[in-house]
Amino acid sequence: MTLMDRARHAVTPEIYEVAAREGVEAELVRRGVANGRIVIPLNPRHAPGPCGIGEGLGVKVNVNLGTSKDHASLEEELEKARIALRYGADTVMDLSTGGDIDAIRRAVLKEVPVPVGTVPIYQTGLRMARQSAVVDMDEDDIFNGIEMHAKDGVDFMTVHCGITKESVSWLRRSGRLMDVVSRGGSFLVAWILHNDKENPLYQNFDYLLEMARKHDFTLSLGDGLRPGCVHDATDAAQLQELFILGTLVKRAREKGVQAMVEGPGHVPMQQIEANVQVEKSACDGAPFYVLGPLVTDIAPGYDHITAAIGGAIAAYHGADFLCYVTPSEHLSLPTPEDVKEGLIASKIAAHAADIARGRGQARDDAMAKARRSLDWEAMFAQALDPEKARAYRARGHDENVEGCSMCGDVCAIKIVKEYLKKD
Repeated sequence: MTLMDRARHAVTPEIYEVAAREGVEAELVRRGVANGRIVIPLNPRHAPGPCGIGEGLGVKVNVNLGTSKDHASLEEELEKARIALRYGADTVMDLSTGGDIDAIRRAVLKEVPVPVGTVPIYQTGLRMARQSAVVDMDEDDIFNGIEMHAKDGVDFMTVHCGITKESVSWLRRSGRLMDVVSRGGSFLVAWILHNDKENPLYQNFDYLLEMARKHDFTLSLGDGLRPGCVHDATDAAQLQELFILGTLVKRAREKGVQAMVEGPGHVPMQQIEANVQVEKSACDGAPFYVLGPLVTDIAPGYDHITAAIGGAIAAYHGADFLCYVTPSEHLSLPTPEDVKEGLIASKIAAHAADIARGRGQARDDAMAKARRSLDWEAMFAQALDPEKARAYRARGHDENVEGCSMCGDVCAIKIVKEYLKKD
């Protein structure tokens, strides 16, 4: 039985643990997992600490790791994983495309105690590209790659099942500036066009569900036609793929397989709420996993900020899971420092949305009380990045002085505290 199957009969240990972490009733989590509006990605071979994603729970944040052909250091990726865990990543995805990809994935699974995701078609497509061409993949190549990742213990996998021959016809008529920016999406669009056949992941979706049941991994239904610039957002190609994913979510639930839905991408602010609402309607409340969304295209080097703005808006309106974006997005493979900066930006977005949704303000209240008391150690304890906060506090200032170097002896808090006589 899968975790979803078991949730339909009883509260499981994993559900109890998620409920305790979230501060909600276990029955709320059980119902959410049973009806598919909450997922707990957990392949028994990996058995990470349970993480609940979805309706009624806190907004979660994912960190992408992964080598490239130009830079393939296992130790650096493991350092990124350690940074991700240190600063509060809820999940990690290994998107490696260089070096010994199998060894890297298995090392990440061994190192990381939170759910780990992958995109198996990356490895399959790249292997074929380096032998001949991506379009030479066959169905067995695609499904064998998924099964290999499942046997290794991967907890959730991005699978681009919603790209179909019909989707590609919409893409041809779309008038997009950026066409396809999803790597997995580009593989399948090219494959469909070259072979004039239906996407095997769509045509044989029942077989994929059998595999997911057998290994109990969660499907992350990928948005292969997501917009790659704000001009292309919310067009017919994107929406047609989303509606297909909605039908696949229902089929997954019927088979007791957990599924979430991935979303854009690059979306201007005024369209974000509608994107979330359409996904929740078309996919019957399935957890929504968004990349950003980035709200402008003109900030290379600062895209962790453009993504955090969009992520906060999306999460406020109901998105459940944010995929972080680093400052090096569109430019280079991220460094460990980029991972930290991107993660903290997304954590800020997630926390801001949680507050707006009525969760998590106790930490902010604790920070306010520490600031009122000029209790710097207590402030650092509440900070998302205590080391950076401590370094700024010490910069150009004697740590023994009560205030900071911004206000010095005219600290507003200190002056008012003296006259109000608050403790």
